[in-house]
Amino acid sequence: MAFSIDNNSGSGMRRGRRYGGSTLSEMNVVPLVDVVLVLLIIFMLTAQAMQFGLEIEVPKVKTERASAQDLNVVNITKTGELYFNDKPVNINLLAAMVKANRKVKENLVYIRGDEATPYGVVAKVVAELTDAKIGVRLVTQTDDSRPRRR
Repeated sequence: MAFSIDNNSGSGMRRGRRYGGSTLSEMNVVPLVDVVLVLLIIFMLTAQAMQFGLEIEVPKVKTERASAQDLNVVNITKTGELYFNDKPVNINLLAAMVKANRKVKENLVYIRGDEATPYGVVAKVVAELTDAKIGVRLVTQTDDSRPRRR
């Protein structure tokens, strides 16, 4: 929209304006106010739903978590000694003891070893258990002292 002021205020040719050749230099803010009020009403209505949330009844299910006593755990010390559920065991009898343990339903063993355990001992235990078709999981602990990369 161009803004111009005509020096011929009323005399001479009319340029299609009611009040001479000058244009209005003021902006019409009524549509802007209408839009702002509509947005305000929308936000006021949706804030109610966001504050209270939707009333949804989720189905309740029974969760079963195995405790540490119910799991097959093989502990390996720094010196390479093996313990199955806190009982000393020979590596040759380990697979048979895991299969004989009827408390645990799944055919899975958690191996927990010391940081200074020789890798050869861990590899022998894993090989013995996988030959007997027993699943193996290694237990680790997270190190939260390092800064995280972004």
